[in-house]
Amino acid sequence: MPSLTSLDHLVLTVRSIDECTAFYRTVLGMTLDQFKVADGTTRTALKFGQQKINLHQTGAEFDPKAAHPLSGSADFCFLSDTPIADWVTHFAALDVPIEDGPIQRTGATGPIMSIYIRDPDGNLIEIANPV
Repeated sequence: MPSLTSLDHLVLTVRSIDECTAFYRTVLGMTLDQFKVADGTTRTALKFGQQKINLHQTGAEFDPKAAHPLSGSADFCFLSDTPIADWVTHFAALDVPIEDGPIQRTGATGPIMSIYIRDPDGNLIEIANPV
C-alpha cells in the first residue's frame, strides 16, 4: 500500500483574509505568503515550519474545494518548542483569551501539554508541547 509522509498544507475558509492574516501573524508568528497560481490569480497563505495554510474567502472559494466549506469549523493542533507558560504569557499580553488549559492531552506521537484559543472565525486552535 502507498504511504503518506507529511502534511504540506490545509485550506481554511475565513470571513476576512485580512483579519485572519493579521491574527495568525501577530498571535502565532506565521508569515504571509502571497503566490500566483496557473490562472494568474494571487492567493494567500500563512506559512510556519515546512507547512502552510491556504486561505479561501467565504463565498469566493477556489475550485476544487471542500464539499461544504464553512468559516469557523476547523479544530487543529500546532506543536511548539516554546514552553506553554511562554505562550500563556504571550496570549495574555495580546488579550487573547485561553479557552482551556494548560491540560494534558494525547497527540499523534504521545502525550502533549496543551492550551486552546480561538481565531477570529471561531476555529479552535490547540498549541501543544510534547511531554
